[in-house]
Amino acid sequence: MTTAPRGYVIGYLRDVELGPDIAEYIARIESTMAPYGGRFLVHGGRIVPHEREWDGDIVVLEFPEPDAAREWYESPGYQAILPLRTEHATSMVALVEGVPDGYRAADKIRQLFPHDKAPSSGKS
Repeated sequence: MTTAPRGYVIGYLRDVELGPDIAEYIARIESTMAPYGGRFLVHGGRIVPHEREWDGDIVVLEFPEPDAAREWYESPGYQAILPLRTEHATSMVALVEGVPDGYRAADKIRQLFPHDKAPSSGKS
């Protein structure tokens, strides 16, 4: 049995101006996530680049489902603290749907190329 996909929020932050507003944002964000089942998976951990240059910090939040991630981001609680980050950092944020448990990469091929339209792997 597969479970529904989780929802993720991925943030890429650069040029963060550390100060009282960022400290307040960090202190308050978890309480805005709690009602939606959100939790941190990555919060500015060490990055080891393997392709190109990474000059910022990564944040990854997990929610039980994509709708919960969207509802959190749009919530009055989060919107109230959002300017504390956006006014003191250059950042990009995206909400992303995860894959269900049991997902296999070949599932994407079937999604992209339904029925018999899948390209040949080149193997005989």
